[in-house]
Amino acid sequence: MKKKIYYHDTDCGGVVYYSNYLKYLEEARTEFFAQKNICIKDLADSGTFFVVARQEIDYKLPARYADELDIDTWIGANSAVRLEFDAEIKNQKGQLLSKAKTILVCVGTDFRPKVIPEEIKRKL
Repeated sequence: MKKKIYYHDTDCGGVVYYSNYLKYLEEARTEFFAQKNICIKDLADSGTFFVVARQEIDYKLPARYADELDIDTWIGANSAVRLEFDAEIKNQKGQLLSKAKTILVCVGTDFRPKVIPEEIKRKL
């Protein structure tokens, strides 16, 4: 996914505020699901949710105003109820800015762990 950095993404030092990376990672995961023909809204409407159970981010270099970022996202490991997304964020020069790992857990409407539906596993 490509992400252009706007002024509102930055802090007083002129670099992307660290918590904004969480939004970028969420957007990239949503796009990943969409490319696999999985609609997050339809899943939620049917009572299946993916919630973040753990987030790790290693910041290597800062992103700055007007940068265009490339966010590469893929599934690392998975189990019956969890998905591990790995991601790398690079600037337009190809420099690695950040590495991340996000663990999602599949839950039902009661927010208790639920086996990932077979149809979703096949698409992933």
